[in-house]
Amino acid sequence: MREAKPAHTPYPLSDQLCFSLYEANIAINRLYKPMLDEMGITYPQYLVLSALAEQDGMTVGAIAERLSLESSTITPPVKRLEQAGLLERHRSKEDERQVHVHLTDAGRALVVQSRCLGDTLIQRSGMKPDAFQAFNRQVQAFLGTLRHTA
Repeated sequence: MREAKPAHTPYPLSDQLCFSLYEANIAINRLYKPMLDEMGITYPQYLVLSALAEQDGMTVGAIAERLSLESSTITPPVKRLEQAGLLERHRSKEDERQVHVHLTDAGRALVVQSRCLGDTLIQRSGMKPDAFQAFNRQVQAFLGTLRHTA
């Protein structure tokens, strides 16, 4: 274990979890990019499609909440996915301020195709699927703790 640094000295980047997670995010995005390019979608669009695969017909606000983003951030990828024929938007009859988003058949097919992203990540991680899922649950528990203490 390293000696404690004086309070005024920052921790080395290699000792900072935030930097490790940042680097992991960059590495994952680099791994995913060629596959996403082949599918004709961006990573934010992939996340929207994945959220809708969990629960089709969500509102734009619910998608944003699921992805921990603002609704204004979700609207552009939703519009591009609609233009590509991968989803449809419908205004709520009860509340016109709400827009419900539904996958099209093409969108559902692309969601199935996008499974290769997770499969490739597990394969490249060098971990067995069970160990990979356990690691993911640890990260999710960590995030849950941070959200509750923020």
